[in-house]
Amino acid sequence: MTLKFFKYQGSGNDFVIMDNRKDEINLTTSQIMLLCDRRFGIGGDGLMLLNKHTDYDFEMKYYNSDGKESTMCGNGGRCLTKFAYDQGILQTTYHFLAIDGPHKASINSDGTVALKMNDVTEISCYHGDIMLNTGSPHYIKMVSDVMHYDVFKNGREIRYSKDFANEGINVNFVEQLDEDDQIIVRTYERGVEDETLSCGTGVTAAAIVCCHNDNGFNHINIKTRGGNLSVEYEKNGNHYTNVWLIGPALKVFEGIIEV
Repeated sequence: MTLKFFKYQGSGNDFVIMDNRKDEINLTTSQIMLLCDRRFGIGGDGLMLLNKHTDYDFEMKYYNSDGKESTMCGNGGRCLTKFAYDQGILQTTYHFLAIDGPHKASINSDGTVALKMNDVTEISCYHGDIMLNTGSPHYIKMVSDVMHYDVFKNGREIRYSKDFANEGINVNFVEQLDEDDQIIVRTYERGVEDETLSCGTGVTAAAIVCCHNDNGFNHINIKTRGGNLSVEYEKNGNHYTNVWLIGPALKVFEGIIEV
């Protein structure tokens, strides 16, 4: 089977993308794993299909690099929006369907892509750390000097601990900088089973945990190993609404591959 593919990245979180609006692409788990393999395939943290949908501008189908369909990917949603634009779906505002429901997105004048995430209404504590779901389940642990922290070792220990081993959880290590509105985030992602250079739903979760306005508008700037992102939202008690993930989404290359 000959496949036309595109490679996009959002702050270092990279994806293999294919246009499946004709509904002709049917990939097995092993084929997706091969395509995402950085030595034997194209290489990527995940693979996405741009699908046609009668009620939306498009549908997002996302697979982790382990070949399994996964929960929402924030950077993936932003990259797929940019891909849709590049493929001729020219909108001022995009409305698309993902596994966690409808999303809205737009491409800003500076080229960044803003993606509206789901509201968050439940945050729980776990042995002094924090858990919440921003379209994917996330574990937040506040640390100091995060750039020298062993994310792989400590993230893997939490992800495969007895309470999370079956379903898995994404583990974020977060450092609060001197400014209230700036944090650094590093993430161990389930399904990738390694640290990724950036995780959109992860930085969204970290930004919500690190709010600086107890009630009202929050804007958080996030540094990741792959680049900078920002998250904006409204906080009202324990309800977080109008949540937007904002950052770059760029085409890297395109090509043809036989699988």
